[in-house]
Amino acid sequence: MTDFDDMTTKNLQSEMQAAERDGYYMKLGVLTVVLGDMTLDAACTFLEKQGVSMVEIGCGGFPGKAHCDPDVLLCDNDKLEEFKNTLSKHHLEISALSCHGNMVHPDKVTAKAFDDDLTRAILLAEKLGVPVVNTFSGCPGGSREDKTPNWATCPWPEDFLQVLDYQWNEVLIPYWREKAKFAREHNVHKIALELHPGFCVYNTKTLLRLREAVGPEIGANFDPSHLIWQGMDPCACIRELGKAGAIFHFHAKDTRVDTYNTAVNGVLDTTHYQDELDRSWIFRTVGYGHGDEFWKAIISELRLAGYDYAISIEHEDSLMSGREGLTKAISFLKSVLIFEEKSGMYWA
Repeated sequence: MTDFDDMTTKNLQSEMQAAERDGYYMKLGVLTVVLGDMTLDAACTFLEKQGVSMVEIGCGGFPGKAHCDPDVLLCDNDKLEEFKNTLSKHHLEISALSCHGNMVHPDKVTAKAFDDDLTRAILLAEKLGVPVVNTFSGCPGGSREDKTPNWATCPWPEDFLQVLDYQWNEVLIPYWREKAKFAREHNVHKIALELHPGFCVYNTKTLLRLREAVGPEIGANFDPSHLIWQGMDPCACIRELGKAGAIFHFHAKDTRVDTYNTAVNGVLDTTHYQDELDRSWIFRTVGYGHGDEFWKAIISELRLAGYDYAISIEHEDSLMSGREGLTKAISFLKSVLIFEEKSGMYWA
């Protein structure tokens, strides 16, 4: 890096920090799971130097508890203060606590473990004043007798319609009504569900269906990567969810669709993620699945939708190390995000 490049980077970071202090808009964030081999302090030191201002922290379920264990922080005030002070000294704010899991799993032991983690995440969010808890909707079995989840994606044979009726009306809606009530009672009003295939909420329609049935506590942790390979337009989805005020959090993650493999096998792909050459699609660091024009359109659509909160990088690019993928994503997004409040239209 030249002295000029270094100065430009420092100037940009300074402008970002000034905008954030003045109450301006989008903030660059990172889901810290990718730095799980580092202590929280070391991870925060690294992210602060990179110009990051928000962190999304795993506290149970699939993201794990490397940087945040509610079992400890809810019971030990000294540890809680140490946790808060670590973030404060690095000028980092928590955008969300993440506790992705399948709380409606047909195996009761598995479901309880995920549900207990989500309960503690909500309690910790209340204690920390964090407004958003990220998770999945979950996926039940196809009937009371099932032992494994059953993700139904077509209406025929009609067995699948019966599966969907059971999953939504007997399991999913009752569970989330109760959990949303619990969250509301503990001053957490945003449960952000990641639209993720394999779970009942995986697209715009299913998110809005659950929100309508449960209430305004249900919204989206919007992750374009899972929509891209399904053939959705992230900007169209943002516009639809934005009309409902249903975007609570945002994941910056990209996907590259392999045109050859997709032409042969379609996008419904169960090939292992490690077999990148034969898959129809793979997750990529932002900028490596699509270019800046694509991402600038997404960021602009988020602003039109009234979303001015965390743009949280989730690194799951199997072609790069965590550090390289993260630093490249941070560098890319610094030139794409809109950090300041829009000014008046002097020309209009």
